[in-house]
Amino acid sequence: MPAPKKILHVEDNFENRILVRRLLHASGFELIEAENAVEALELLKKHQPDMILMDMNMPDMDGYTLTHQLRNQPEFMAMPIVAITANVMKGDREKSLEAGCDGYIEKPIDVDRFIDQVNSFLK
Repeated sequence: MPAPKKILHVEDNFENRILVRRLLHASGFELIEAENAVEALELLKKHQPDMILMDMNMPDMDGYTLTHQLRNQPEFMAMPIVAITANVMKGDREKSLEAGCDGYIEKPIDVDRFIDQVNSFLK
């Protein structure tokens, strides 16, 4: 049996982390959680996730800046980084992609589609 895929979820909102945790664990994923960009960078020194789910709106350093920083490091150039954001105005998707995200999942999360969305970026 293959090892479960490991996902780093970077999210400052506790309720959002709980929802994503429940959905991912129920589907057999291994989850690493960071509340902010600094914590995410520390965790990335110790873990090699298969994918990063990135909140775009965080205090201190936002997800756009963190994604851009990660994309400038060779070990993260090919790793899927997917924005999870409530920023759904015109231009927000493009801003996420320009920062280096491979895709975009809107909040509130559609629990019926979320795992399929995550899997589509892991292929």
